[in-house]
Amino acid sequence: MSRIGKAIITVPAGVTITEKDGLVTVKGPKGELSQELTEGITLEQKDGELTFSRPSDSKQHRALHGLYRALVNNMILGTTEGFTKKLELVGVGYRASHSGQKLELALGFSHGIVLELPKEVVIDTLTEKGKNPIITLTSYDKQLLGMVAAKIRSFRKPEPYKGKGVRFVGEIVRRKAGKSA
Repeated sequence: MSRIGKAIITVPAGVTITEKDGLVTVKGPKGELSQELTEGITLEQKDGELTFSRPSDSKQHRALHGLYRALVNNMILGTTEGFTKKLELVGVGYRASHSGQKLELALGFSHGIVLELPKEVVIDTLTEKGKNPIITLTSYDKQLLGMVAAKIRSFRKPEPYKGKGVRFVGEIVRRKAGKSA
């Protein structure tokens, strides 16, 4: 049995959830998100609680049961609290700055990298003397936030010898020994 799929979601005040023709829409104080449900997975709402059910115990239905429950729960959390990801630029001369929705990165290439961010993602860059620059991304859409963070990280992934590159704050990079003389 799916433990995640069976868990009940409590709907906080100020959040409205509507389901029509397999499309679940969550409206909250921070924004609005929608997700399409696969045939068979049903959503029941009563007394401020959401429960998901599946038509059979087939492997496909069991997998989708927990998936859609988690997706809708993340939509509710996002529209009420929001999500944050922090990236750290490790390397000499690595810089980050932003103006509006444009992120400008200097990652040791012969050219700077300019990335246009979606309007749902709020960006903030922090550069302190003697510390690595930090990029803070905030959004109510967890999936979009993860995609943007992964795109920024893909410009210069952390390398295993010196540890230079773009990494998530708190990420541990496995280091390798250099060539032995």
